Amino acid sequence: MDRKRAKELAEELVGRMTLEEKASQLRFDAPAVERLGIPEYNWWNEALHGIARGGTATVFPQAIGLAATFDDDLLRQIADAISTEARAKYNALSSLGDRDIYHGLTFWSPNINIFRDPRWGRGHETYGEDPYLTSRLGTAFVKGLQGEGETMKTSACAKHFAAHSGPEAIRHSFDAIVSEKDLEETYLPAFKALVQDAKVEAVMGAYNRVNGEPACANPGLMDKLRNEWGFEGHFVSDCWAIRDFHENHAVTSVPAESVTMALKAGCDLNCGCTYLHILHAYELGMITEEDIDLCAVRVLTTRFMLGILGDEGSEYDSIPYSAVECPEHIALSRKAALESTVLVKNSGLLPLDTESCGTIGVIGPDANSRAALIGNYHGTASRYITILEGIQNLTDGKCRVLYSQGCALSEDRVEPLAKESDRIAEAVTVARNSDTVILVLGLDETLEGEEGDTGNSYYSGDKATLLLPLPQRELAEQVLAEGKPTVIILTAGSAIDLSAFNDRAEAVLISWYPGAQGGAAVADILFGNASPSGKLPVTFYRNSALSEMPPFYDYSMRNRTYRFYKGSPLYPFGFGLTYSKCEITGLEAGRLSAKVKVKNCGERSTGEVIELYVKDSSPLAPPNPVLAGFLRICLAAGVEKEFTVNLDPNAFTVVDDNGNRIPGSGKWTLFAGFGAPDARTEELGGQKAVSAQIS
Repeated sequence: MDRKRAKELAEELVGRMTLEEKASQLRFDAPAVERLGIPEYNWWNEALHGIARGGTATVFPQAIGLAATFDDDLLRQIADAISTEARAKYNALSSLGDRDIYHGLTFWSPNINIFRDPRWGRGHETYGEDPYLTSRLGTAFVKGLQGEGETMKTSACAKHFAAHSGPEAIRHSFDAIVSEKDLEETYLPAFKALVQDAKVEAVMGAYNRVNGEPACANPGLMDKLRNEWGFEGHFVSDCWAIRDFHENHAVTSVPAESVTMALKAGCDLNCGCTYLHILHAYELGMITEEDIDLCAVRVLTTRFMLGILGDEGSEYDSIPYSAVECPEHIALSRKAALESTVLVKNSGLLPLDTESCGTIGVIGPDANSRAALIGNYHGTASRYITILEGIQNLTDGKCRVLYSQGCALSEDRVEPLAKESDRIAEAVTVARNSDTVILVLGLDETLEGEEGDTGNSYYSGDKATLLLPLPQRELAEQVLAEGKPTVIILTAGSAIDLSAFNDRAEAVLISWYPGAQGGAAVADILFGNASPSGKLPVTFYRNSALSEMPPFYDYSMRNRTYRFYKGSPLYPFGFGLTYSKCEITGLEAGRLSAKVKVKNCGERSTGEVIELYVKDSSPLAPPNPVLAGFLRICLAAGVEKEFTVNLDPNAFTVVDDNGNRIPGSGKWTLFAGFGAPDARTEELGGQKAVSAQIS
């Protein structure tokens, strides 16, 4: 059902509702209006990387891992699989009267905030630090969720509008002071793309204030969203964010004032309880019935577009429950894990050969951890394959695998009654009795995540440092001291400083939180069944870089992310090695696209990502070249092929201090390669970028 028809039906329905009934539909837990045939509906559902918190579902790699694929087509396929499972679950559960939270068709995903600072605990929910990459992947994800049918398959939501990326501990009272230049250049492009290109059905406001005004009732942001960008869907508050107006931001005094501020600004739906005070605000003359009607029409329009109001139904009503976690979706999750894994060092140890690698020692707190597979906002898989299990399955009957947990994730002992470092001796013993060591280190959602949802209580989910927890650093020191050929695998959703161990390990793999099939995919890469091909969607800094950046609460982009960082990173944005060797053999540059000729000069097939960066000579441009195009490819050994890669039009503009996007200098350098065009990429084994001039 198109929006025009859905809106007409919503207006007609609202016209038959009482004031109380209309107000009730603006809560996330909207009750039934039985006399009008409106069933109860809970708007709250999550789908960052699979249906979350709602029972069994396919668990894909966490969003930051999906970003590492640099594969928007894959993101669209994954989102389509998620929406198929959502329809299957909705059809089955609603037929039994189950309309509970996390069982609906309105997903508060994706999270397209910019991962501006590596300390932010929720960064792994995003697509990384680059506005263009985030725009492309977010657009694909929304299109996959919402579908292209007669009715909308599920409803996607762009969150959190707008400048929201930590600190978590003070988000309910924090005022993000952001320059107009940084807003336009960094924080808003992805939201604009999802509104205008993907036609996202919902936008969620953030907890914090932006330049003094609460994000969920910010006149400037709302004007840009609806009037400048043409957003036609509904706007939802983050959960209990409107309550923050009077309890934490102190921009209002009582709930009725907060209701008035949010409703009149255009916040249609309240995740929380403050809109229970709508009728009180109405009785006080602070809002009108027309204010309530406008919001009610918007939210009911979405339900009509989904085909879950009225008698017309949806073409998705027949999707069976058997679609949930079906073999095709599990295979897609495994493919995503393969494409997302990033190889940042390989001295020749990888890929391992089961016939010659001898006894393998698998060591580390994340080696056999399901939590290290799933990130946060995750569903429940019926089967998980940890990294240890993936290695055991692949090597079964071929070589011996020894295992030691080595240490707890962050505490000083595994067993409460034991002495400190109670698994270190076992880990050293395993290393001594192994020919090859696989050391699995990292974090999970208890150490980086959302305020209130994690065990990292001192920092409310954010990180204080980029170093691994002390017990893991001590474990790594002692295991590496044994001098055995070692692969380090990092399971984390953000930059971790591995500089103390990088030079002492033969190979380093970053697997992120790779999903329920992650262990199988990592094993496939370790033993050469697949070539790694992921690329870093964030810069991996050394811990000392934190002192060179603005304070965490400062939203200035100065010396942050690859576009502005002046130092030399540990592993640069866009970087990732493969088991082959591709080269750029030709580049023909244009303003709309570039033709790039690539040859696989290696001895095996591999996936790769062509990355195009533009450097504008204008003083208003970022100091470093910016990502302007990318294309995931696959080439067999010895094959040479030409590819056309589209370019981001924004790459040829600059933003002035007033936030105006204006034409660039007219003189640009285009770089083509398989990583950012910087010295560190070359130093780590990446190809020197090929360049061409554009004017």
